[in-house]
Amino acid sequence: MTVARTLLAAALLTAGLAGTARAQGLHDHGSMSGQGRGSMKPDPKDDASTRAFKAADQTMMTDMDVPYTGDPDVDFRTHMIPHHKGAVAMAEVALKYARDPATQAMARKIIADQTTEIADMEAWLKRHGR
Repeated sequence: MTVARTLLAAALLTAGLAGTARAQGLHDHGSMSGQGRGSMKPDPKDDASTRAFKAADQTMMTDMDVPYTGDPDVDFRTHMIPHHKGAVAMAEVALKYARDPATQAMARKIIADQTTEIADMEAWLKRHGR
């Protein structure tokens, strides 16, 4: 019975915190919310890579502001395309600035995979008159 009460208390606490966050206008976008320490806002103290990441993030967030059509097949693609393009842009920043070979390899893989997926989604939309 103690475990059940603990789980219930955790669920209620989580729900309360989520409600508080919504009431304060916060979202579950982490650094993409533009608030707090992960803000996309320019800061004079930012180094070149941070400025480039913030620019990529901002472009992605703006481009993801696409109206919904009510067609989940279309909506999925029209919202994922800018998300994937944002991933490609961030991977390009990583290729330019990252020093770790594993980071560079991951960035190259993301660029290859996401570029293919973008093309696939765009082709699907074209085939379906979108």
